[in-house]
Amino acid sequence: MSTGDRREFESILGDIERDGRVQEMKRFVQHGGISTYEHCRRVAELSYSINKKLGLRSDKDVLLKGAMLHDFHLYDWHKWDGGAHWSHGFSHAGIAMRNARDMLGVDEKTQDVIRCHMWPLNLTSVPRSREAWIVCCADKISAVYEALFLRGNGDGGM
Repeated sequence: MSTGDRREFESILGDIERDGRVQEMKRFVQHGGISTYEHCRRVAELSYSINKKLGLRSDKDVLLKGAMLHDFHLYDWHKWDGGAHWSHGFSHAGIAMRNARDMLGVDEKTQDVIRCHMWPLNLTSVPRSREAWIVCCADKISAVYEALFLRGNGDGGM
């Protein structure tokens, strides 16, 4: 990312990333040893790059906030808790969306980006906006990259 792009990226996500509840995502494992925060940050960076390189002209505020909060579920789905998280793949997008709405007051378009990021696993949550499609794709790419190449060390970049 160029210096100007990095500045724009940080200006959009600065307040969200500094929020204590968002910082809590650092405590939860996403893939291997990658925290949910690291994963969401990677998805936001990749979403920004996809949007810019392909000239997709998405709403960058919606795109980056949706990407950063797409896994804002605030629990470790790997840990057995008596079975409440057995359906994580199907339920966490809705939980993350409600958390983002209730805790951070995100708008409806951003909520939709979060809600739709697990398509096609969640068949009824088809992305309806350019921003939702970008985040949905960036999430899949990032998850595969983390699972295959980072294997829990958290030090790789895309």
